[in-house]
Amino acid sequence: MIYGAAVRVELLQPSTWPVVEPDLAAILVDCVAGGASVGFLSSLTVEQARRWWHDALRQPGTLTWAAWLHDGPALGVVQFRPAAFPNAAHRAEVVKLLVHRGARGRGLAGQLMDHLEAEARRQGRWLLLLDTQTGSTAERLYARWGWQAVGIVDEHAADPAGRRQPTTFMAKRL
Repeated sequence: MIYGAAVRVELLQPSTWPVVEPDLAAILVDCVAGGASVGFLSSLTVEQARRWWHDALRQPGTLTWAAWLHDGPALGVVQFRPAAFPNAAHRAEVVKLLVHRGARGRGLAGQLMDHLEAEARRQGRWLLLLDTQTGSTAERLYARWGWQAVGIVDEHAADPAGRRQPTTFMAKRL
């Protein structure tokens, strides 16, 4: 992929979690405020988002990357959650690919996914799965990156306004 701005992507380590949690909370709140259906309603507060990230960063086996433009706050994030069962050692889930609205179009999402896919290959996880709101910009972006829709479930999740929307489940073989 080709990217415009200088982007720094790092795998977050436990020692950095307390420092980056406020940035990740701000990204999550911004994305929800912008209408992203990522599990939260529009009433999400920064404190609720910070607590959610506090717990999410500590999930066993889950890896989290953050992206920065220059030396400011983190503006993008993605999580990699390997399947836990022995019969699923070949797959993982992409969780919470989020980019702050003010930083979109600069390659952060693509670089985050590049790092996640490289780690998936390293771990032998050649099948990746995710879900996204049907018809969303995210769904179109994933399709451009080679993801295939494998099914749609009507009224699967509520958008930030509380309206139930269809969800597209997608897969990518590396």
